[in-house]
Order: sequence, then C-alpha cells, then structure tokens
Amino acid sequence: MLERLSNKRVLLGVTGSIAAYKAGEVVRRLREYGAEVRVIMTHAATDFVTPMTFQALSGNPVHQHLLDTQAEAAMGHIELARWADAILVAPASADFLARLRLGRADDLLMAVCLASDIPLAVAPAMNHRMWTDQATEDNIRVLRSRGVLTFGPDSGDQACGDVGVGRMQDPQILVSNLAEVFESGALAGLHVLVTAGPTREAIDPVRFLSNHSSGKMGFAVAQAAVEAGARVTLVSGPVSLNTPDGVKRYDVESAQQMQDAVTSCMNDVDILIATAAVADYRPEQVEAQKIKKQQDELQVKLIKNPDILSTVKQRYPACFCVGFAAETENLEHHARTKLHDKGVDMIAANWVGDTVNGGFNSDENALRLVWHEGEQELPLMNKSKLARAFIGHIAQRFYVRHKSALTGDNILHFDKKENSES
Repeated sequence: MLERLSNKRVLLGVTGSIAAYKAGEVVRRLREYGAEVRVIMTHAATDFVTPMTFQALSGNPVHQHLLDTQAEAAMGHIELARWADAILVAPASADFLARLRLGRADDLLMAVCLASDIPLAVAPAMNHRMWTDQATEDNIRVLRSRGVLTFGPDSGDQACGDVGVGRMQDPQILVSNLAEVFESGALAGLHVLVTAGPTREAIDPVRFLSNHSSGKMGFAVAQAAVEAGARVTLVSGPVSLNTPDGVKRYDVESAQQMQDAVTSCMNDVDILIATAAVADYRPEQVEAQKIKKQQDELQVKLIKNPDILSTVKQRYPACFCVGFAAETENLEHHARTKLHDKGVDMIAANWVGDTVNGGFNSDENALRLVWHEGEQELPLMNKSKLARAFIGHIAQRFYVRHKSALTGDNILHFDKKENSES
C-alpha cells in the first residue's frame, strides 16, 4: 500500500504545537516511500522547530509567507495548491482547526487549504482537555462533514504531564493513512488495459518514423487505475519510464506489434484506455540495409496502420473504450468526430504543439473529456493528479453505462466471450 506514495506530491503543513518535532519524521517517511515533499510552516510552528530542519529533510525550500515575492506573481498559495496531490497538516493545532472551519485565509497554510481541491488530512495534536472541549468537537465535526480527513489523535502521555487523547498520531501510521487516500476503489475488480507512448515505424535498420509522445500520461493513467483498485495491463511503445507498481507491462515498437499485444490481452478486459500516440502510417517497404545518402530527394511510400481502437471496439463492443485525440486545432470538433467515427465511449482531447497546455514531454496536461451525452473540462495540472481525475470520470461513465449489470455494490461482469470473434 505504501508504494502508492511513489511520485506523489505531498504538501506538509506544520502548525504551532510541541508535536512539530515529529513532523520531521513524517517528512523522512514520506520521502522513504518515494513521495516529493514541500513544507509550509506557520509563524507559531517556527517557535518549536526551525525551517532549516525541514529544508534539510525535504530537500526543498520551506514556505512561510502568504505573499512571496519569489513565487510566480507573488501568489505562492496558488502555485502550491496546483503543485500538490494531497495536503497533510501534522501537527494540526486547535487554533488551526478553528481557523480552518471558519475559512480564514490570513496565512499561507490556510490560503493553500482554501485554494485547493485535493485531499486534505489533518493530524490533531493538543492537550486532551482541548481535544474534548465542545468547541474543538464542533470544529472537527464540521470539518469532517466537508470532507476533511482526520488522522488521530492517539492517547498517551502528553508534554504537559497529563495523560489522555490528544497526542499526534505516530508518523509511520500517519504516512500509511495518507497512502490510503490514493486508493479510491472506484475500479475494484475490473481489468483495465492502457496503451502508452509512441510507436516506431522502421524505414531501414537505423531509421524510423515516430512522434514526440513521452508516455508520461499513459503511465500516470496506469498508476491511477491501480490506485482505483483495478488489475492493470500496460502496453507501451519505446519510452524511458519505470513501470508503476502493480502493473503488468508489455513493451512493443510498431503499431502492428501494439495491436497484436492488445488483442492478445482483450478476452477479460473491462476498460481500454488508449493513450498511445500510434503512428497513422508506416513505410510500405522496409529496406534491409541502411539507405545511403546518394540522391537529393528520397521518396518513401507510406501505407495506413491498423486502427487499434476501432478494431477493439468492433470485436469487443461490451468493452468500455476510451481514446485520445491530440490536436493542434479545432479540438472539440475533432474529438466529437473521432468519438462517432470510432464508435467508442469517450474521447480525451488535448492540445499539443505548445507549451501553455502541456501535452507531449510535459509534466502537466489538460484534457477535455467528450462522450455521447456530454463533456467535461479537466484544467491544466500535473499528469498524476490529472490521471486520477480522469480515472474518476471513466469509472463514473463505466458504471452509468453498465448500471443494469449492478446489484447493490456488487458488479455482475458481462461475458466478453459473447463479443469475441467466433
């Protein structure tokens, strides 16, 4: 479970509590499991631990000021809110919880919490009488009703000499609880097949036709599908990326190899997410030897590659198929056209060819999801966060389509064999 923290961006808020010294261990544990950590300290927190401690442990500068002249447009709270995948406030003092309930934005940590739409978890730490006070109980009840996660507190000896409930949860348990945040279970019991990366179409033994796809979006989608509880198969073109934990991976080069790999896996696939940038054409003839530079011009005749997505949808109509449309113009028009022409269930369209909207080789992207009954805009964000939002929408549309196959919370799987070729 802790491997779910790998490559996640965690924003740790540290408030004014004697338990602030334990936050250093939280940072160390998060990094041990592969998370990237940035720390926000309130002014009161610096009375207990120095910013230098967290800078050394996290490897990143510590953020303290609401209006930071070093940040983009001096709006550091917006930058940090966009950057993070989750926010953990540990320790969370009684004062912080009260201000969070009221929606105060008078320091950086409060402003980030208000400006984000990502999971927010708090680890309360205070004297046991403060914890059981009616005001604190009311604050916690309201915060929980708004979706704020509460980790702890634990019971035991306290710094003031009292014994009772109010100790900050153990750092290892905190980190384990945070890892569970990334497991939605939305696709539990389903088999998801993801294609990713480019294909390479050989011209001769040393040259090929390809594109700029890095595979980052597809790998992020595969990771998000695992976190959603799915069994995930990844068919990838040539990329330099590590396989996400829990994913079964097949490596291919050409479009034909990708089609063969996808076809071989399809018998029990519930959802196909085709993020791969498959070459539309390939050379009709691949030269056996390297082509020498002798003529001023060289003509290479190209022929169409198989349409993997359309072929799968035709052979397995019950499979929920999601395609991608990377466009440089008329985004929605081309997405709608592809949705109908290929007969698939959803198209995720994105701009490519510019640096503003992410796309190829970028760590950020934005998507416009289009399906037959509607559409949804997913704004620019890092690809791991985007992938989780994307998977959430896929799960929702999948269950809407197959609602007749649901009984309570149990999924009655449809028989794929009926849809395969005889």
